Amino acid sequence: MITFLICLALLVVAYFTYGKFLCNVAGVRNTTEVPSKTMYDGVDYIPMPRWKTFLIQLLNIAGLGPIFGALLGAAYGPVAFVWITLGGIFFGAMHDLLSGIISLRNGGLSLPEIVGKYLGGGTKVVMRYFSVFLMILVGSVFMSQPAELIAERITSPALDVPAFVSMGGHSFSWLLLIVLGVILVYYVVATLLPIDKIIGKVYPVFGGLLLFMAAGILLALFTTYGANIPEFTGFKNMHAAADKMPLVPMLFTTIACGAISGFHATQSPLMARCMRNENESRSVFYGAMISESIIALIWAAIGMAFWGGVEGLNGAIAQYGGKASILVDKIATATLGEFLAYFVVFGVVACAITSGDTAFRSARLIVADMANIEQKSIRNRLLVCFPIFALGLTIILLLPFGTMWSYFAWANQTLSVFTLWTITVWLHHKGKNIWISLVPALVMTYVCSSYIFVSPLMFGMANRTVAYLLGALLTIAISAFMLHKVFNYGKKSA
Repeated sequence: MITFLICLALLVVAYFTYGKFLCNVAGVRNTTEVPSKTMYDGVDYIPMPRWKTFLIQLLNIAGLGPIFGALLGAAYGPVAFVWITLGGIFFGAMHDLLSGIISLRNGGLSLPEIVGKYLGGGTKVVMRYFSVFLMILVGSVFMSQPAELIAERITSPALDVPAFVSMGGHSFSWLLLIVLGVILVYYVVATLLPIDKIIGKVYPVFGGLLLFMAAGILLALFTTYGANIPEFTGFKNMHAAADKMPLVPMLFTTIACGAISGFHATQSPLMARCMRNENESRSVFYGAMISESIIALIWAAIGMAFWGGVEGLNGAIAQYGGKASILVDKIATATLGEFLAYFVVFGVVACAITSGDTAFRSARLIVADMANIEQKSIRNRLLVCFPIFALGLTIILLLPFGTMWSYFAWANQTLSVFTLWTITVWLHHKGKNIWISLVPALVMTYVCSSYIFVSPLMFGMANRTVAYLLGALLTIAISAFMLHKVFNYGKKSA
């Protein structure tokens, strides 16, 4: 319990200390010359109150990551607390804050355009396609899991029969297909409508529900399960398959959204287009990420405590086939009761769906920026949307969740690498301290590089020494290229 409480306190204190320090470094100023006013269009550029942009940002970035990722990451042991805390403070929240400020000062530009500005045209082209791929993958993951959760809670003998089995071996019932269809229709509507019509009205409510859900689990930790939370005593890998799932890089990709997530930088431009003042940056960007880290910390703790320790959690993961949705359902029902458990499941579903539709919305904006297609016309929005949704649905029908999640996790962290190096270029050009982003950039570059050689879904090399060495060589090559960008950008306009 002591480790958990220390980590919780550090996250709260960091908002008031390191968050303020980063704002000073970035030169955040009291100015209302922001995109929501200078570029108002009534669709994506609309000023909204700070409390609303904070809750929308929290819901946009949260998704399933701080719940599912934290539960699965807790299988590695209390070392997960360390990564969530230090990663959240020095990696993720810094990444979200500074990338958000850069977008805010560049007319709410989407991430690929920002990366292209600071890392060059070639990198921009790569980022455009990579970002769209990740957004569609995120939308697919966050469409399939809430559909499965809802289908598991509904009993319908007439519809709960197999419809077909996908190439990935996943069975789809008619009920699951119907739920998927309903969610898909909602996604299309939410992606097409102006941001204040559904997102601006409903998401703050869901954001509040997410915080309420975390508070309920936290109360259960304090009153019932606190004694079962293991303490951090060293960097021991306690995963049941530790030989196949080493701490580096697997822990760093399993727990992404609770520590650092490149997906967040694709969401920040949505709120950068809705903020009323630059002074709102710390609460909207840094504050939302710190809140997400706290949520991840709580779910990692309950995951270990509920099953009596890390070994029990690993057993539960094996028993339920790695389905985090079932773990969440079991925890919620036992800790809060059947009635409140429905609210928790609804909260998880809301988190997933709301992150999924904003992922598809981001994909629309990125494609629109790429093709220079104006988005005031609903016809143009439909033109961009339908191919994106068709590809997302195809991914769901072909790939099992475990495969989707693993590729999403790696792509997510790889995107953060591009963002961290972009922030480093920006800081150097501004004559600021680059170490605050350079160290995270180097660490995450190695994490993503070594993953290519270690992960069973990629090369899966049995000789770990060689795998880590190849990861290091790739990191050196990428870092050399990026450092060249950092120190040679200087004379261009920021």
